[in-house]
Formats: sequence, C-alpha cells, structure tokens
Amino acid sequence: MNYEEGSEYSMMDRDGVSDAALTELSSAAVPRGERDLAAEGMFEYGSRVGFWRLMRLFAERDLPMTVFACALALERNAPAAAAIRASDHDICCHGWRWVEHFKLDEATEREHIRRAVASLAATVGARPLGWYCRYGPSINTRRLVMEEGGFLYDSDSYADELPFYVMAEGRPQLVVPYTLTNNDLKWGTGNLGTGEDFFLALKESFDMLYDEGRTAPKMMSVGLHMRLVGHPGRASGLARFLDYVKAKPEVWICRRLEIAEHWRAVHPCPEAAA
Repeated sequence: MNYEEGSEYSMMDRDGVSDAALTELSSAAVPRGERDLAAEGMFEYGSRVGFWRLMRLFAERDLPMTVFACALALERNAPAAAAIRASDHDICCHGWRWVEHFKLDEATEREHIRRAVASLAATVGARPLGWYCRYGPSINTRRLVMEEGGFLYDSDSYADELPFYVMAEGRPQLVVPYTLTNNDLKWGTGNLGTGEDFFLALKESFDMLYDEGRTAPKMMSVGLHMRLVGHPGRASGLARFLDYVKAKPEVWICRRLEIAEHWRAVHPCPEAAA
C-alpha cells in the first residue's frame, strides 16, 4: 500500500502546483499556479476512506502487507500512523515527500532521506529498512541510501521479478524489485474499469507464477494506492484476489522486509562471500 496522501505537490506547501497524479482526472484543466480543489479532494479521500478500507480488508483476513510510506504524509495523519504502528505491517520508506528524486539536487535528496528516516522512526516507532522512490531514483539515490545506512534493501528497480544484488559503493546492495504492472495505477491510465478487471489481471499473473513456482522461486508484488483501489467497487476485486491467493497451498503472503531477510539468508551475494 502506497501511503502518499498528504505529501504530494501542493499549493499549501508552496510547490506552485496541485498534484493530480494517479487521480480520476490526472489531466484536469486547472491552470498551474492555482489550487486544484478536486484533485486535493481525491487525495484526501485516500487518507480519509481508502486507507481504512484497505486496512480492514487485510485485517479481516489476518494478512500482512508492506506500506510504502511517505514520511510527511504520516506526520499529518496521526490516527493512520497509529493504526500502522499497531498492525503487523512493515514500512518501506517512500521518501520524505511524494516527489521525484531525480528532480532533486544531491544535497536536497540527502536531506530528504535523512528527514524521512527520522520522521518514520517517530511516527511508526521504528526506522524503515527498505527504500522506494516515486517512480524512479536519481543517479545519486542508491549511493545516498547506502550512505544513510540501515537499509536492508531498496526497491528502486523494475528490472526483474526476483530479488538481486548490485554492487554499489564497493559493497553489495539487495534490490527487491517493484512493479508498475500488477498495480492499481492502471485505473489512471484507463486500462482497468472494474474490480473484476483488477481481479482478473492479478489472477492471470499469479496463476502463471504459481505454475512456474513448482520448479523455481517466484515473487509477485501488487501495488495499491488508497485513492484508487480504495473505492468500493475496485476494492471488491482486491478482496477477491486476496481470498483466491490465501486459498492456494504453498503460498507465502508476507511483508517485503521478510522477502529481503529470506533472500539475504538463503541466497547470499557471492561477491560478499568472496
């Protein structure tokens, strides 16, 4: 679950624009420099309604998930931070704010990473052990994340379906890749219309991986945005998928951190052992 609402570009935060990304009308005609109250309301829906619906769906099924959390967003929603803190979910840091890190200079990016770690430690009670940018990293991000220290993995890659290692700063870094394919952002691009569409798209991916998993490890990530899949009809498709997967034998539904810990233990980096 991507918790971004409250950290997006905003006129109130002096960004000069209202963020409309991944909303129902991402190409609205409100001129830049003016508040887009409709887009603001759609973001607010995510934190007021969508968040609680997704939390309920996972809690009713006793399932864990990873929250890709923007630190400022949780600072601004203490009840949501408390609910995450009380749950069994883990946190992957999604930045200080929901902004593109490739647009930040190195000093600003370093400060965003530092502030995000400190903020999440305060709001959810533990520092994040994973990292993922909005869309994609800058050329400096992985080095700065490793410089900050304490991260077991980053998810700033779409290059594989399984975790892998890269050498950075002279040492291995584990990458647990993310996906924009099994992701509810497809509603924003017009590729999904109903909860049934979402269920079938996820089911088709899962079924292929489940079959392939008879002979090799497989991993499936599903990206959820509170202001998108948090709506009733769409959430119904997610609920069906959770039930479908939960009923299958030999499937591990787990937190992202557990994947990273498992991979480091069972598939250690050869270069690190050399």
